[in-house]
Amino acid sequence: MHSSASRISAPTGPIPNNAPHWNRQRHSQMPSHRYRDVYSRVEVPLTERDWPSRRLTAAPLWVPVDLRDGNQALSEPMDPDRKRVFFELMIRMGYKEIEVGYPSASQTDYDFVRRIATTEIAPEDVTIVVFTPARRDLIQRTVDSIQGIRNPVVIHLYTATAPAWRDVVLGKSKQQLKELILAGGRDVLELAGHLPNVRFEFSPEVFNLTEPDYVIDICDAMTELWTATPERPVILNLPATVEVATPNVYADQIEYMHKRLARRDSVILSVHPHNDRGTGIACAELAMLAGAQRVEGCIFGNGERTGNVDIAVLALNLHAQGIDPMIDFSDIDEVRRTVEYSNRLEIHPRHPYAGDLVHTAFSGTHQDAIKKGLAEHRSRAALDLRPERETEWRVPYLPIDPADIGRSYDAVIRVNSQSGKGGIAYLLEADYGIELPRRLQIDFARRVQEHTDTNGLEVGAAQLLELFDRSYLRVETSGLELLDFSVETRDDVARTRIRVSVDDIEHTGMYDELGPAEAVTQLLAGAGISVDIRSLHQTALGAGNSSDALTLLEYNDSSGAHWVAGRDRSVLSATVQAILSAARRQLAALERA
Repeated sequence: MHSSASRISAPTGPIPNNAPHWNRQRHSQMPSHRYRDVYSRVEVPLTERDWPSRRLTAAPLWVPVDLRDGNQALSEPMDPDRKRVFFELMIRMGYKEIEVGYPSASQTDYDFVRRIATTEIAPEDVTIVVFTPARRDLIQRTVDSIQGIRNPVVIHLYTATAPAWRDVVLGKSKQQLKELILAGGRDVLELAGHLPNVRFEFSPEVFNLTEPDYVIDICDAMTELWTATPERPVILNLPATVEVATPNVYADQIEYMHKRLARRDSVILSVHPHNDRGTGIACAELAMLAGAQRVEGCIFGNGERTGNVDIAVLALNLHAQGIDPMIDFSDIDEVRRTVEYSNRLEIHPRHPYAGDLVHTAFSGTHQDAIKKGLAEHRSRAALDLRPERETEWRVPYLPIDPADIGRSYDAVIRVNSQSGKGGIAYLLEADYGIELPRRLQIDFARRVQEHTDTNGLEVGAAQLLELFDRSYLRVETSGLELLDFSVETRDDVARTRIRVSVDDIEHTGMYDELGPAEAVTQLLAGAGISVDIRSLHQTALGAGNSSDALTLLEYNDSSGAHWVAGRDRSVLSATVQAILSAARRQLAALERA
């Protein structure tokens, strides 16, 4: 809706001189000149790169940070109950390293870490990560919080290292900041180095805007200080704290570190991408190609500003490439409900994999392809004598089988004004077992289109059935009525008896060795009513022995081909009803003429 107070100003600047004739975009009033690209802000020295030729073949170590980083980004941070529910979900899903809090930042976080220490909520094979800045009193508080935890523990120390943060926030030179970080590292070593179940992690916050060789100098100093070994490796976590470049730049930065860090076999190289440019997932995937072994992020991507990298999408992206994500998403809706409860944030309906609409097709062409793809999948599974869940998935428009993540096929196809015959037919077949012949699909789709164009709303399966019933089963009353119909067999000869009333005049016929369709059309012809049957299709309305039979009949008259249907417990009676409906339609048309 246009507002008279709108501040949007259509670009009116000149068309660039080098623009091709087909591109008429003009310079805008956006002050883009105020900003510098990443290459002007930080050196990106890698010139020979290996990551573009690599392929992902295995899942990294996933580290959900929802309980710390994600929690910091909530307008209402999680209370103890919400934290516990979320933590227990992560355990059930299979996460083996979980950042549980920032114990020196709040009493709630401290108490939650103590809860892990004093209860059995953390299985013994789960590593507990706690987060602290490089300040002695806060490190002491963090170490106090983990006392008594029998699980493996990681103390995660961080300090921002980028020039703007050094100059504006911390007021430190490069050397002064390095000394501050090493002092924090010494405090961690003094206070927790004797604990056999504790390892260390260091994050140069805003790594992606920090001079690479400066980061290497600090990181190498920290792994030396902490005596990193393959048996007790140090985690070096390299965050894209504020996303500022295309994902390939981050991959270059990670590969530069991967190739040049000292004690590389004693380092777990970790990444922590944010999503300011909307490419956090791509950054993480390319970073894994570039040497990252561990990924920190949030399930569904909650985090400060536009969020942390979404480790649910990352994991399911691997699944869709045939790689075991090592995490269970077989009930995506339970995962979503729990995350929504804990975060008090709803998941967008178009959120990859988890959103309500991500497996839903409204478009007619998409629906037709999905319908055919599902049918082909079923037939291929049957031909191979394999369960459908074990058969290679190649259904168009659906990157994974919705059943893999606990979704049914009920909402795969939904009907609105954009839908086509394939989707409409799919819904009737999936929900009611009605298989529409192709020509009837076309006829019914036209009627559905008229309906949706009129009201502009989505049409559910129940509404489609009602519209189908109104279009083909409810025929205008006329002077034609079925009085009696029966089929009996004597001496292997089938005899069909039919009695109808046409304008209050009864017509009766008995026919040997004629099917009900031929018998009723012959009787009607004798009464002056010709029904030219083009095709007959028999199906069922519903499933099971108690379901009604449905006969779909296509007939010709002077105006073209038309469809009607007949419904009855008996297939034969349903066929007779369909033929009588065709006759009634013709009589009604004659009366209107």
